[in-house]
Amino acid sequence: MANKISRVPVREQDPKLRATNFDEVSFGYNREEAMLEASRCLNCKKPACMTACPVSVKIPFFIQKVAEGDFKEAARIISIDSSLPAVCGRVCPQESQCEGSCVLGVKGEPVAIGKLERYVADWSRENGVKFTDKAPANGVKIAVAGSGPAGLACASDLAKMGYDVTIFEGLHKAGGVLEYGIPEFRLPKEKVVAAEVANVKALGVKIETNVVVGRTVTVDELFDQEGFKAVFIAQGAGFPKFMNIPGENLNGVVSANEFLTRNNLMQAYKADSQTPIYVGESVCVVGGGNVAMDAARTALRLGAKSVKIVYRRTEKELPARAEEVHHAKEEGVEFCFLTNPVEVTADDKGWVKGLKCEKMQLGEADASGRRSPEPTGEFIEIETNTVIMSLGTVPNPLIAATTPGLERNRKGGIDATDDGVTSRKGVFAGGDAVTGAATVILAMGAGRKAAKTIDEYIKSLK
Repeated sequence: MANKISRVPVREQDPKLRATNFDEVSFGYNREEAMLEASRCLNCKKPACMTACPVSVKIPFFIQKVAEGDFKEAARIISIDSSLPAVCGRVCPQESQCEGSCVLGVKGEPVAIGKLERYVADWSRENGVKFTDKAPANGVKIAVAGSGPAGLACASDLAKMGYDVTIFEGLHKAGGVLEYGIPEFRLPKEKVVAAEVANVKALGVKIETNVVVGRTVTVDELFDQEGFKAVFIAQGAGFPKFMNIPGENLNGVVSANEFLTRNNLMQAYKADSQTPIYVGESVCVVGGGNVAMDAARTALRLGAKSVKIVYRRTEKELPARAEEVHHAKEEGVEFCFLTNPVEVTADDKGWVKGLKCEKMQLGEADASGRRSPEPTGEFIEIETNTVIMSLGTVPNPLIAATTPGLERNRKGGIDATDDGVTSRKGVFAGGDAVTGAATVILAMGAGRKAAKTIDEYIKSLK
């Protein structure tokens, strides 16, 4: 009978209202909704959802407990594998991972695994439930550079194994992309991010902010002067990419990275902000990923009257999550598909006045399976005050440049195996610092793998 129940919809803010505020879009499930949705799970003998989860959360087991109303046990089961459930329940691309592998999705709608994870995590926070079980302290010091998803996941797993872990974070708040990248309306900072970071600290992990590994302190100094036995590099990918087209240096052109960071860390969305963001009447966001959607939806909330996503392929090829595209459309973001910028044009004062674009058509599929855009020779100009470039990011070269013997890969990141092993003994790396920009959950998966590898490495020294 379980699969005869329709997927329980999640309540959300009205699109017209939410486009004017930074409150969370989704309200999530209540107790009854969560239990009803959980009852749809078939408890498969070979759960494909678990295999598809980068951190291997025991999904059917926690969902069974939700169906029974035992939320504390559900939370305990999740905590074995995930240190950031309230984050993952909100921003994971479930549709292409756990939910994408759900048997119910073959002929109908998959179980809302992400919404159930969020409910359990939120219930835990509201009821003061924390899990701090760990092995006895072994006195071995491990350093983690970066407090984003990879760093937090690695640090929490190592702390559970008994290690003395210190995270070094370059900015003044922990969380990395969770804190400065993803907007408040998708991931509330105080309610969710700060609470999840506090849970990691409750395991005994120390976090030192305003410390840039590679500048404030080098990797060699962590080993030689601070007594750390291993270093895990998880500094993410913070360098934005640009198109290198004429006019990209004009006033009014900004990277999505800077735009979102300023909005989050500097709280530019507040009326009395000391670092407000200029958006003007009309905004063009170049790119089609989740960050582009975040930038477009943030621009609307900051008062832009018109916001357009400019993307060189069609809607079918958009890399952003379907949910983010849907929300952006509901809020009034326009989409200009098969449109490729070739020049940013200026007014007589050096400010952006337009974005000149060439119309494209799709040709043959490229190596990734997506059809390649080809120029048509037809040009248009979109009037705009602000151009936000959202073309992805690459890793900061600072650590590799200041750590002798640490090799980099073709993408400019640190060269590391799938298990986090680098060319330098005792130095491990994972997440966006290795792969370039990817998802929160993939970074967490990399952090967990590296923790296991570091544990094996330390034991091999004895």
